[in-house]
Amino acid sequence: MEFIIKQNVFSKALSDVGKAVSLRTLLPILAGIKIVADKDGITLIGSNSDIIIERTISVNDDKVEVIKTGSVVVSAKYLVELIKKLPEQIHIKSTNNQIHIKAGTVSTQFNGFQAEEYPSLPIINGDSIHIPAEELKDAVKTTAFATAKNETRPVLTGVNLTFTDNSLTSVATDSQRLALKKSEIDSTGEGSFVVPSSSIDELAKLVNHYSGMVEIQSAEGYIHFKTDEFALYSRLIAGHYPNTSALIPTEVKTTLVLSKETLIKGIDRACLFAGEWKNNNVSLSIHEQKLSISSGSSEMGNIQELQEISSIDGEEELKISVDGYFLLDALKTIKDSEIKIKFSGSMKPIVIESAEEESSYLHLISPVRSY
Repeated sequence: MEFIIKQNVFSKALSDVGKAVSLRTLLPILAGIKIVADKDGITLIGSNSDIIIERTISVNDDKVEVIKTGSVVVSAKYLVELIKKLPEQIHIKSTNNQIHIKAGTVSTQFNGFQAEEYPSLPIINGDSIHIPAEELKDAVKTTAFATAKNETRPVLTGVNLTFTDNSLTSVATDSQRLALKKSEIDSTGEGSFVVPSSSIDELAKLVNHYSGMVEIQSAEGYIHFKTDEFALYSRLIAGHYPNTSALIPTEVKTTLVLSKETLIKGIDRACLFAGEWKNNNVSLSIHEQKLSISSGSSEMGNIQELQEISSIDGEEELKISVDGYFLLDALKTIKDSEIKIKFSGSMKPIVIESAEEESSYLHLISPVRSY
């Protein structure tokens, strides 16, 4: 194997796949990155068995020149750090499982593994689903934060992606809050997958600056996200995801329309005094047709402020306590300038939606006791 590649391109690609590599592995070869050179370009693969990231650098981009095809596996820890520190043009050559790297006057050598010993990629099966990267990124970023952080119910540590005819529904919940996003897509594929939040985080980073289409397929207990630049395989979480639609209140007593940015600032201030409470209690109520936001600490003191309400529909008798940080997490994912909050009672979850009728997201936050 032999090729010449630009340093910044190689470094970025190695960094991308290196995120899937774990140094704490029972298989020493999985602590490495597989490098494959063929007539089409360079392919890099990193894996920890739960997640696999594949990055492709095409010869058509004029960023790489393949002189000789071949493959090798090299320690990710040292390779990633070395390439970051090298000059612009890098010449790489491997012989007998050794990789030689030369850049300017710098010359170095690594011992590698036989590429044939590296685990093979899962076999793809089933139909393909196609979705614009922007839609996929929006769906996962507005929901993944609500996944459970402990393993008591493993299925809740993932994001449930459900594809039906021309539609994607992304849902996450930790049983105290829920985030849901519906997207209309031009695809006829169907399927429902529970993807670990750690895999969703890496997927969001990969698609962050990508504007093309993403192809999604199932693969032997994995889900496969593929573009012309990268591919990500994630092991799926087994188990039945709960029917979250049953959690959403059907009866609404009060609906408020508020400025999102103003509300974020108010909740952020209130959270300063909410840390004494186990659930970071912030109280919401209506006072003289304004929203009252308050919190208190026996050690620090208390805070209260009144905010203007754009519109109010229903009862004005309202008082509820919620986790202020949960509320901030939800509000920060919303792009719209005005939001709608629906209240069904002091011990019923609040529902946060956009004031725009065509918006397709929903956040639900359970109340907490204030005593």
